[in-house]
Amino acid sequence: MECAGLTTDVPRCWCIHWSCLRAQAGLFVPMPPPSDIVKVAIEWPGANAQLIEIDQKKPLIAIIREVCDGWSLPNPEHYTLRYADGTQLYITEKTRNEIKNGTILRLAISPTRAARQLLERIQSSGLDSRLDALKELAKLSADATFATEFINMEGIFILTLLVESGTNNLLDKFSFGEMLAFTLTAFLELMDHGIVSWDMISTAFIKQIASYVNQTSVDASILQRSLAILESMVLNSQSLYKKVAEEITVGQLIAHLQVSNQEIQTYAIALINALFLKAPEERRQEMSNILAQKQLRSIILNHIIRGNRPIKTEMAHQLYVLQVLTFNLLEERMMTKMDPQDQTQRDIIFELRRVAFDAESDPNSSTNLEKRKAMYTRDYKMLGFVNHVNPAMDFTQTPPGMLALDNMLYLAKVHQDTYIRIVLENSSREDKHECPFGRSSIELTKMLCEILQVGELPNEGCNEYHPMFFTHDRAFEEFFCICIQLLNKTWKEMRATSEDFNKVMQVVREQITRSLSTKPNSLDQFKSKARCLSYSEILRLRQSERMSQDDFQSPPIVELREKIQPEVMELIKQQRLNRLCEGTSFRKISNRRRQDKFWYCRLSLNHKVLHYGDLDENPQGEVAFESLQEKIPVVDIKAVVTGKDCPHMREKSALKQNKEVQELAFSILHDPDEALNFIAPNKYEYCIWTDGLNALLGKEMTSELTKNDLDTLLSMEMKLRLLDLENIQIPETPPPIPKEPSSYDFVYHYG
Repeated sequence: MECAGLTTDVPRCWCIHWSCLRAQAGLFVPMPPPSDIVKVAIEWPGANAQLIEIDQKKPLIAIIREVCDGWSLPNPEHYTLRYADGTQLYITEKTRNEIKNGTILRLAISPTRAARQLLERIQSSGLDSRLDALKELAKLSADATFATEFINMEGIFILTLLVESGTNNLLDKFSFGEMLAFTLTAFLELMDHGIVSWDMISTAFIKQIASYVNQTSVDASILQRSLAILESMVLNSQSLYKKVAEEITVGQLIAHLQVSNQEIQTYAIALINALFLKAPEERRQEMSNILAQKQLRSIILNHIIRGNRPIKTEMAHQLYVLQVLTFNLLEERMMTKMDPQDQTQRDIIFELRRVAFDAESDPNSSTNLEKRKAMYTRDYKMLGFVNHVNPAMDFTQTPPGMLALDNMLYLAKVHQDTYIRIVLENSSREDKHECPFGRSSIELTKMLCEILQVGELPNEGCNEYHPMFFTHDRAFEEFFCICIQLLNKTWKEMRATSEDFNKVMQVVREQITRSLSTKPNSLDQFKSKARCLSYSEILRLRQSERMSQDDFQSPPIVELREKIQPEVMELIKQQRLNRLCEGTSFRKISNRRRQDKFWYCRLSLNHKVLHYGDLDENPQGEVAFESLQEKIPVVDIKAVVTGKDCPHMREKSALKQNKEVQELAFSILHDPDEALNFIAPNKYEYCIWTDGLNALLGKEMTSELTKNDLDTLLSMEMKLRLLDLENIQIPETPPPIPKEPSSYDFVYHYG
C-alpha cells in the first residue's frame, strides 16, 4: 500500500506518513477537538438529555433542528436554546460564543412564542393561570432577547394597565398581592433594558405606584418594587421627577426608614437620594430643611447605623450618596466670593474681632478714625489675616470663598472659649512662631472640601460613608472646629514658623485622612484618634511605610538586603545552637498512656555530641552533662525527620491518631540504624530543635519561627543602616562613573 504522504513537502510528508504507519499498526490516537467545537448536554422535559457537539460555524437554527430531530419534535423553528442554570438566558447568534464545554442547556420555546403565550395567559380570567404566567414573566424579563419580543407586543402597556386598574381591595387577598408583586418585578426588569423611554409612563400609573408607597400598611415585596420603580423614574426622566415629587411626601419616606426591613430602608434612602440629586439647585436647600425638620439624620443614625444589623453593601452606598449630597449643599457658599463693599459681610469680620478681643467694634464710635484704623489693622494681624488692612480680600478666593468665614463665625459663636484661646495663644507668641488663625482657617476649609469632595457627584462604586457625620446637625462645622484645634496643636509640635505653613498643612491633611480611614463612630472618637496622631507619630508611620513599601523594592535597597541577610541568618543559627547547648526537658509518652517521666537532651559546647538521659522529675534548670549517660556523635546523625515520617509516629498506636502530637514530633536517625525520638513540649521548642539540628547538619532552617525572626531582625538592621538617609531620596540607579582624566601627569607641589 502506497502512502499518500510521500511527497516533496518534507514536513507534511513525515506527518502524514507517520499517521499512516500508526493506522496500519492499529494505533488510533484521537485528535483534540477544534476550538470551534463545544461539547454540551441539552435537556427536554420527560426525555433523556442529549450529549452533542456544537459546531460554532454552523447556523444556530441548524443545531436546533438536529436537537429536535433527536426527540422527534416537529417545527424546530418554534424552539431555541436556553441555559439550564439560574439565569435561564436565551442563546442567540451574538451570545453563542459564550457557551463553554460541559455547559447544560435546555431546549425551550422561542422568545416570540413564549412572549405571545405569556401575554395570553396574563390576560386570561383564571387567577392561577395569571399568577403562574406573571411568575414566569418576572424571571424571563431579565433576558434582553425575550424583553425585546415582549415589548414589541405592547407587553409593557398591558402591565401598566393591570397596575392602573388596581382597586383598594387588591391587597386584601394574598393571591392578588402576590400577583401585583410579580407584575411590578416584571415591569422593572423590562424597563431596565432601556428599550423604551420612561417618559411613556402615564400619570395614572405614577399615582398608583405612589399610593403603594404612601400607604401605612402594604406588603414588603410590593413596597420594595414600588420604591425601586419611583427611583428609576426620577433618575431617568426630569419630567417624571416633577410628577413623582408631587405624589411622594418626604415624611412618608422617612417613616419607611424606621422599619426593621433593611431592604425597604435601602430603597427608601435611594429614592430620597434620587429626589435630592435631580432637584433644581434652588429646591435642594429647601428639601434639606424639610429633611432636617423631619429628623432624617437622627432616624438614620438610630435605626440604621446604630441598629443591631450589619450594614449591607448597597445600604452603605446609599448612605455614602446621602453624605455626598448633603455636603454638596455647601458648594454655593464655597464658590461665593466675599464682596468687600457688602456691609453685612464685613460685619461678620467685625464680630470675629469683637469676640476675640472684647473691644469696641462699632464703626460709628467717637474714636479718632486714624486710631480706629490702626487698631483694626493691629487686631486683624493678630487674627492671622493675610490682608491686615482689608481682611475681606482674604475671602475672594474660591474655593473656599464665604464657607471659610462661615466656619470661623461658627467657631467664635458656638465654641467661643476655644476660639478665644486659639487667637490669644498665638497672638502672645513671637512673630515668627505664631499660627495665623485667619489664613489657617481659610486653607483648612479648602482642604476639608477637597477631602470630602464637596461639589463632586457621588461615585457609583463607592460605599465609603462616615458614621460620625450622621451624629450632628452641623457636622461640617463641628468637623472644622476639631481640625482647627488639631492644626494649632500640630503647629506647636512642629515649632513651625510662617515659612513652614505648607508643611504643617500637609501633616494635618495626613492626620485627618488617617483618622477618617478608621471610620470613627462619633466626632469625639475622631478627635481622640486625630490627637493621638502627633507629628512624631506621623513621622514614625511615614518611615515605617517607606521602609516596608516602595523603598524596600528599589534596587539599592534590595541589594543591601541581600548583603545583610546571610549575616542575620548566621545570628539566628548561633541562637539556635546556643539553645541546644542549654538543653530541653522532654516528657516521655508511651503507647498506652502519658507518663510523668522525663528525659533531657542537650548539645555539647563544642557542637560535636548530643548528650541525653532519663530523669526522675522535670528539672527546673540546666542538667549537667555528667548526669546524662547516653550520647550521639553529631557525625553519626544521618537525618532529621518530622511528623508522620518519625518512627514513633508510624507505629500503630494512639499517637498516630493525635494530630497535635504529630505536629510536635521529630526524630534523629543515626548509625547503626537507630533513632532518637522526640515530642517537643510546645511549638516554640519544636522550631528551636528542628532548626538547630538542621543547622548542625549544614541544612537550611525552614521553620516559621526562623522566617519571623529573619523578617524582624532584617527589618531592624535595615532601618538602623538607613537611619542617616532619612528624608533623602534613594536613586534607582547608581550615579555614573566620571570619565578618566585626559592625563595623569599632575602632582601637588608644596612650598
